Amino acid sequence: MHIEQVVMKSFPSDFAKLQRLEAIAPHLLLVFAGPAHFSTPALADELARRFPLAQRVGCSTAGEISVQGVEDGSAVVTALHFEQASFKVVSTELTSMETSFEAGEALALQLSGWSPKAVLVLGQGLNINGSAMIDGMVKHLGSALPIAGGLAGDDAAFQKTYTLCNDGVSSSRLVAVGLKGDGLQFAHGSFGGWKPFGPVRKVTRSINNVLYELDGEPALEVYKRYLGDHAKDLPGSGLLFPFEMLSDAREPSGLIRTILAVNAADGSLTLAGAISQGGYLRLMHAQTDALVDGAEEAARATLKLMTRDSGAGLALLVSCVGRKLVMGGRVDEETEIVHETLGTQATLAGFYSYGEISPGYGIQDCQLHNQTMTISYLCETPA
Repeated sequence: MHIEQVVMKSFPSDFAKLQRLEAIAPHLLLVFAGPAHFSTPALADELARRFPLAQRVGCSTAGEISVQGVEDGSAVVTALHFEQASFKVVSTELTSMETSFEAGEALALQLSGWSPKAVLVLGQGLNINGSAMIDGMVKHLGSALPIAGGLAGDDAAFQKTYTLCNDGVSSSRLVAVGLKGDGLQFAHGSFGGWKPFGPVRKVTRSINNVLYELDGEPALEVYKRYLGDHAKDLPGSGLLFPFEMLSDAREPSGLIRTILAVNAADGSLTLAGAISQGGYLRLMHAQTDALVDGAEEAARATLKLMTRDSGAGLALLVSCVGRKLVMGGRVDEETEIVHETLGTQATLAGFYSYGEISPGYGIQDCQLHNQTMTISYLCETPA
């Protein structure tokens, strides 16, 4: 596998940097950029003009990750040329949050007969039930197939997100890349670093990913009491105080849910993924050191799944925008510790998201995560 990457910050003058990517005749371009670069056609048009034979896949972000660190408002383009592996790009429309499961099914059905070894998926980040989308994919691809990726962001504005494929830029499409090949190696890791606080609360009323009541009270009222002064900044401040999902025995499940929207009229909270009525939730908070330690743990988990002859490859990092907000000016520390742990053979690319998709730490099946650092390492072993 050959990998080249450019980080563009000044447009259109930085388009000249794309010439570096042409040298490896890329098969696949991964494009992660600030939302402003998707709301206008300049970037997508330039990539289509320069790389007509390549598949172009990407999404808008709440921060871009590259080998240089973390940027805001840039465009990170990573070019991949495969020696042996093959891939297939598919997409589908997501017409509403309620059809997230069906949209996941539509993606999976386009890949199931092709028998991929792993799948990368990118979805719009707002009007979606990410866990339902994954359930739709797993129904046809099976729970043993690793699915990784994330939900697009828009600089924490929560207004409009975008995905990219060769059909163009869209605010309503899901895009997936199936990968396979005898020499293809795929490893993953996911970890949070958030700490619980406050009592365990029972979900007494919910529908899919909308939480209406906790312990018989309107969920929004309960949530605001714990947030205090932060409540006036909802829904954005909700990124700083996610929910941990607990088992029926009130034990940690490894899953966290972020608040995407609040509804003052009915007192509900819309979460990034589904929760179970009758289940249990607990609030979480974090400090920078704990989040950096969590990123390191995700990298170590990834290393454990890599074979000894795994060579230079792509480390796709999808981290939550909530982590970025907590860490502030120290946000580069979590990508630096990942690079240090994985080693210089890893080319980092990725984004800050509204939801991370990966088999979890200690969880076999693919899940939608929030507030985690997820890592997917992709490489080809020598023939």
